[in-house]
Amino acid sequence: MEKILNKRKIREVEKYLVQWKEFMAKSNIWEKREDLENTREALEEFEGRMDAEVRRQEKLEMAEEKNFRRRELPGKFTAKILYR
Repeated sequence: MEKILNKRKIREVEKYLVQWKEFMAKSNIWEKREDLENTREALEEFEGRMDAEVRRQEKLEMAEEKNFRRRELPGKFTAKILYR
């Protein structure tokens, strides 16, 4: 095995998309987690990459939300001015 590319859960069974060394992409297959126990290092590396990606995505979403809120109403407007 070269590396793990993706993860999905179907009917409560975790499966990982595995890329095999010296094989083409069409040879990538979904394997159950229990079938990959001897590749613990690759599983840990994949989970670390996914955790980092989730944290990065959460930071982006927070920044977008903060920018959206900032654009809703400029600080100088109040309800009194808006509803004359």
